Order: sequence, then C-alpha cells, then structure tokens
Amino acid sequence: MSTVVAPDELVGLRSPTGVALIAATVLASMVSFLDANVVNVAVPAIGRDLGAGVSGLQWTLTGYLLSVAALLLLSGALADRFGRRRILVIGLLVMLVASVFCAVAPSIETLIVARVIQGAGSALVVPTSLALLNGLLRIPDRARGIGVWAAVATVGTTVGPYAGGWLVDHASWRSVFLLNLPLIVAGLLALRWVPETPTGRQRLSPDVLGALLAVLGLGGVIYALTEASSAGWGAASVLVPGVLGVIALGGLVPVERRLRAPMLRLSLFASRQFTATNVTTVLFYGGLAAAGYLLVLQCQLQLGYSATAAGAALIPSSVVFLLVSPVSGELVARLGPRWLMVAGIGTVAVSVVWLSWAQPGASYLLAILPAALLWGLGLGLAVAPLTAAVLAAVSDDDLGEASAVNDAASRLGGLLAIAGVPLLVGAGSGDGLATALADGYRPAMFVLAGLCGLAALVTAVFVTDRPPSTPAPRIVPAAPHHGCAPAITTERSTP
Repeated sequence: MSTVVAPDELVGLRSPTGVALIAATVLASMVSFLDANVVNVAVPAIGRDLGAGVSGLQWTLTGYLLSVAALLLLSGALADRFGRRRILVIGLLVMLVASVFCAVAPSIETLIVARVIQGAGSALVVPTSLALLNGLLRIPDRARGIGVWAAVATVGTTVGPYAGGWLVDHASWRSVFLLNLPLIVAGLLALRWVPETPTGRQRLSPDVLGALLAVLGLGGVIYALTEASSAGWGAASVLVPGVLGVIALGGLVPVERRLRAPMLRLSLFASRQFTATNVTTVLFYGGLAAAGYLLVLQCQLQLGYSATAAGAALIPSSVVFLLVSPVSGELVARLGPRWLMVAGIGTVAVSVVWLSWAQPGASYLLAILPAALLWGLGLGLAVAPLTAAVLAAVSDDDLGEASAVNDAASRLGGLLAIAGVPLLVGAGSGDGLATALADGYRPAMFVLAGLCGLAALVTAVFVTDRPPSTPAPRIVPAAPHHGCAPAITTERSTP
C-alpha cells in the first residue's frame, strides 16, 4: 500500500522512487498511446472480417477518441481530488477489462462500444500519469523527467502499429487489443513503489451538466463529420446532430463560467501561455494523428504493403525521437519552449508534405524514410517543450486539471482530424477508402501539413520563453468553499 508524500518530500529523478515513478507513468501512458494508434493498421482486416463499411471503421477510431476527449477534463478534477495514483490505477484496470472485450467482439457495433469504454479508461490514465510525474519530482528534475516520459511513452505510437501489423498478418486483428495487457500489469506493479500525491480539495461536486454538454457536443459534431461523406451535409441525419452538437459546445462556456464546481475552470485560460499552448496542441496533434492514419491506409490500400510493413513505416521516427526528446527536455530548461516548439512543429509539417509523395510506384527509401526521420526529429524537438510550457503556466495544485486540459486538446485535435478523413480524401457513399485514396491522399496530406504550419505560427506569435523555473501567474484559492474548484484570484507567485 502506498503512502502519501508530503510537499517537502519530493523525489529525485534518479532515486529508487523516481525510477519507479518514471517506469509506472511511462508504462501507463504507453498503454493509452498504443490503444489510440494500434487500431490504424488493423482497419482493413477489421473491415473484411466484420463486414464493416467506412462509417463503422471510422467509429472504431473516433469512438475511442471521443470518449477520451469528453472525459479528460473530469479526469483531471478527479485526480486532484482523490489522488493521482488512485485514479491512475482505476484507469488501467478499466482499460484492461475493455481491451479483453475488444478482442472478443463479435460485431462492429460491439467493438465500437468496447472501444468507447477503453477510451474512458484512457481518459483516466494519460493526464493523471503526467500530473503524478510532475507532482512528485523535484522542480529541477521536472523538465528532464518530462523529456524521458515523452521519449519512451510515445514509442507506442510507432512501434505499436508495427507489432499490431505483425499480429494482423500472423494471427488476427483481435490479438492487437491484447498487446497492452503486459504493459498494464507491469505498470500496476511499478505503482506499488510510488507514493500518493496529496489531495488539494476537500469535496468534489461533479459537473454533470458540463460533462453532458461536452459528450453531446463532441458526439454530435463527430457524428456529422463521420456520416457526411456518405449521406451528404444536407441530410437530416447529418445536419440535426451537427447543429445540436455545435449548440451544446457553445453552451458549455457560459455554463462552466457560472458553476462553482466546473469541469473546465475557465480561469486557467487567463494565462496567455496556457491558452496559446493548447491551441497549438489542437492544431498540431490533429494534423499529426490524421497524417499517421492516412499513411498507414495508403501503404496498405495503395502501395500494397502488408500490415506489418505498413506498421513499420514510421519506426525510424521513433529512433530519432528517442534520441532527440531527452535533449529537448534539457534545452527547454535553458532556452524556454517557444523556438524549440516552432522548429519541431515546422519540421513535422515538412515531413507531412514529403509523405504526400508516397504514391504507387514510389520507393520507401525516397518517399517515406526521409520523411519519417524528419517526423521523429520534429516530434523530439516539440513534445517536451510543449508539455513543459503548459504545465509551467499553472500552480502545482492545478497540475491535474492543466494536464487533462492539454491532453484533451491533443485528443480533440486528433478526434476532429480523423473524423474528417473521409471528407478530406473525398470518400463518397459508394466509395471505399481504397478508391478515395487514389485521388484524395495527396490533397489531404497538404491540408494536414497546413494545420501543422498554422500551429507553428500560433506558437511563434503567442508562446513566450518564460523558463519553467519561473512560475507563471498562478491561480490560488481566495477562501475555501464546497466544490471541485475553489474561488480564485490571480496573482503573481514568487520564485
């Protein structure tokens, strides 16, 4: 059983507890990243086996991402109230059970439901693991710890599809959902040596209305994006949920502003750094997620790659990422995040443009490998500074919510971009993905590169180079009262 660490008992990165902390948070986050990306390479096999069309296959991806994005903010509040380690354990157990259900799903509808439950578990995992890491490490070790976490945890985004592709070719698509079980067990074991963080609030009043509006809003918009390619934008089945989704999302801000215990504390966005970094996150991770998905589909459906080969296409990027990300974590402590982020995101944009030339007849060595190396370099430069920037913009008491907001931003970007993939490639009601990709792949990749370029521009204009060691304007309680979030005043904390 874990103990609760006192604020003056923060751990060093290389201490035994620090090593266990890194291991637990890396494994937990890798589970979530793996589940978000490993399905990409199994999409064609799932479609053949379950007889699913474009819409059903899209929902196996967007159902998971929708659940994650809708529940992340509530997850951050739960972690700050009940303890980050406790919520992390619960999230891992939910993912374990849901993964088994995914593996035995008899129909596409059952698989979609299991993926939604899996996404709910993931919503509890990633922001909580990062908040636990940042909340337990000593301040001088935090940027370096985030760099290590980012380097190792996100390996699942590229190595996972390769392992999943091998399983699709040599076993079954069902086995890809069991890849994360050893990681979950290992993460739970490592957490036995990790202390609990102190909780900062006395009572929690769940924001039921805010959570409901988020689910309905995102669900309506994503449903419209997913179905519009087949039914058309003028169809009532597309127009009605789309409009209702926009109305629900529009009502979320005034509702959250009035509540004493909101799911999304708008006061966090009083920091320009926090707001700009999250806007960058939506744009950057949206372009990144959809580009990776499209590349895997292009490799299998147009270039004739096996599932294994398609999953391996971006593995070189992981090698570069592993080498660059820890260095980037060190540099951000000295230089600040701004220009590291601009350089990294801009490099990814160039990589996506290069990948647009991966057409039938093109060789891997010329069309994909150089772009994959640039992809890894860009991610290595951008991820640690982006994460450090958003967490440095809030006080330690708000790390759980800030991490959840930023992870929600990344998942929201990926969710919207992937939901829009059929529209981007021009998949109509009678077209499969293979037919649509023939003419739509390159224009779609140009659009996604443009999203990354816009993210770099937002960073250059609005993100500052305040070192993480210099506290940002922080939100502190004016007086205790009941609810998830305290009444707030904004003040400049002292170093």
